[in-house]
Amino acid sequence: MTVKIHDTPEVQNFLKAVAGFDQQGGSHRAKQILHRLLSDVYRLMDDFDVTPEEFWSAVSLLNELGKESQFGLLAPGLGFDHYLDMRMDAADEQAGLTGGTPRTIEGPLYVAGAPVAEGEACMDDGSDTDAEVMWLTGQVRDTQGKPIPGAQVEIWHADSKGNYSFFDPSQSEYNLRRTILADAEGRYRARSIIPSGYGVPAGSPTDQVLKLLGRHGQRPAHIHFFVSAPGHRHLTTQINLAGDEYTYDDFAFATREELVVEATRIEDAAEAAKRGLEAPFTEVVFDVELASTADPELQSRHKRPRALEDEAAAGKREPAEA
Repeated sequence: MTVKIHDTPEVQNFLKAVAGFDQQGGSHRAKQILHRLLSDVYRLMDDFDVTPEEFWSAVSLLNELGKESQFGLLAPGLGFDHYLDMRMDAADEQAGLTGGTPRTIEGPLYVAGAPVAEGEACMDDGSDTDAEVMWLTGQVRDTQGKPIPGAQVEIWHADSKGNYSFFDPSQSEYNLRRTILADAEGRYRARSIIPSGYGVPAGSPTDQVLKLLGRHGQRPAHIHFFVSAPGHRHLTTQINLAGDEYTYDDFAFATREELVVEATRIEDAAEAAKRGLEAPFTEVVFDVELASTADPELQSRHKRPRALEDEAAAGKREPAEA
């Protein structure tokens, strides 16, 4: 069928009615965005001769994505998270804002209210006895190389099976999640375990979409960070561990060359003892550079729905012991 009706007056008037332009209430911006979105989709239906069967199959898949709460998982897989970062990078360049550790995607698995520790924290609960011990450390500095004492370093990562606490009910509360306040030299230290990468659930709606595109749904081993300090730009970033099969083939497009970090295995008992550990262990060093700003909005992470964030902000949850 070669019928194309998108540009007819009837369809254009219909689009305006669907978007609510003939109504007084509502949000004008929402109307503009929805009108553009629907117009593009209607044109796509013309251009690709979308059948009723194809349309309702897509609706069913969208319903399943919502039912499984997987829109947040599919979004980075379709590049939305990275595209937002690209736009922010371009805006920084246009505004002449330079310096600082690169940003990359947050992902959907942050949980607010993690225990707070001064300088050093133990992140794991000791239950994963088969996991490799990780010593994660680094220094937070400004763009002139000066340490930032008291910088807040929030860290979260998966366990050795690729699962995150809170979303995985078998793990203890806030396992592998901590907030560390950097010491007088801007340093943070964490005893944890080497995380595993993970894949989207096999057969899930996200997996179905990716398979339609001929793509996999695998992420490499990685560690998430929020880093902030008064007078400095908030940083949302993550590091990918070098050597993982998917370090440079991350389905979420989070890899940046500057954020690929070597993990060094140390078997010397004396070196382990310096950190209060037993050999062997793996050391990961990630130094962070924060750019300065006087804009209070840039000193905080952007607003978005996050697990337990409303409760943490209202002080309704008591953080667990560090």
